[in-house]
Amino acid sequence: MTPTDLDRTRRRVLLLGMGPTALDALESLAARFDLLGVVRPPGPGADPVRTRAAVLGVTVYADCAPSAVRALVGRLRPDCVVVSSYDRILPGDLVTATPFVNVHYAPLPRYRGRATVNWAILRGEPYTAVTVHRLVAGLDAGNILFSERVPIGPRDTVGELYGRLNAIQRARLAGTVADMIDGYAGVPQDEARASYACTRLPADGQIDWSAPTVTVDALVRALSDPYPGAFSHLHGRRLVVWSAEPVADPPRYDGRVPGRVVGRSDQDGHVDVLTGDGVLRLWRVQSDRPAGTDGADRADRVMAATVIRSVRTTLGLSTADLSNRVAELEGTVRELTARLDRLDRLDRLDRLDRLDGVDGVDRMDRVDRVDRDGPGGPGGPGRAGGGRP
Repeated sequence: MTPTDLDRTRRRVLLLGMGPTALDALESLAARFDLLGVVRPPGPGADPVRTRAAVLGVTVYADCAPSAVRALVGRLRPDCVVVSSYDRILPGDLVTATPFVNVHYAPLPRYRGRATVNWAILRGEPYTAVTVHRLVAGLDAGNILFSERVPIGPRDTVGELYGRLNAIQRARLAGTVADMIDGYAGVPQDEARASYACTRLPADGQIDWSAPTVTVDALVRALSDPYPGAFSHLHGRRLVVWSAEPVADPPRYDGRVPGRVVGRSDQDGHVDVLTGDGVLRLWRVQSDRPAGTDGADRADRVMAATVIRSVRTTLGLSTADLSNRVAELEGTVRELTARLDRLDRLDRLDRLDRLDGVDGVDRMDRVDRVDRDGPGGPGGPGRAGGGRP
């Protein structure tokens, strides 16, 4: 029997993996341990984690609630529970009763919390890290079992960083877990150096064109795939910017309107936009304009010049854009109100027909007449000159 076989016989591991890092954690752990299962919610479309788990014969548990995890741990009795992308708070008594190990993409004790890779790009950090640590009651506060820094280049996107971080996780996670099970306690974190990162929401991705160019560029790179993307607005509709770059040595603008388009190229598809201190060149964008508008399909990521057609354009939500959208909504409300009024008049006419037993009169003419003269017409409260109460 090989050492790997012995590892599988002696060591039983459960994986909690809700997000994009779980696939590499699965591969790392399944190659060395008896992987008892993966806790992962169902999602739309094909899921590579579920697909790979099925190939490996690993059970997937869909209920990710802490209460369900507690019940599962009590039933399976793993030697260790590994957490890689899990967005719930686990009770302190649970993580102390059974060893829990967490994979955190940040150089702990800095950047405890959420969206750590996004924040590292946004803040211009020179590096991030893969850190594996023991879970304790405090947020990301347990002993560090393994940590490796990953440099952040000036053009790195969050997706590219995740690729490198995931590769390190795949290579080092199983060995780190084995060391912990064998007794390695890790290194305590320096609480004096601890810092935190808050959750990011999709609305936080709105571009402020008055910000410096490096700030807008960082936002685009920090929110590219697999995230929803940095966005602005074009003629009042959302425009997602998927790729962009600062223009080197741009012209000096003493008169500057941040968000104003100052250049575009049909040949290579770029669009140049003024920022607070320079020019950002947009490459690929996605508009939510209705399909067919100006020949652009809202579902496509296209070259920026395909969607932004004029240098007489300003990106962002202006007062004029908001006023136009309000006017559009008011027009829609008026149209719907008129339709409802007409349906109401038809309903009233139907009730009059049933009372009078009269058919064959032009319905729409009668609707207009009833609306103009009242149910009884010009002769009184009854129909056709009065007489019926």
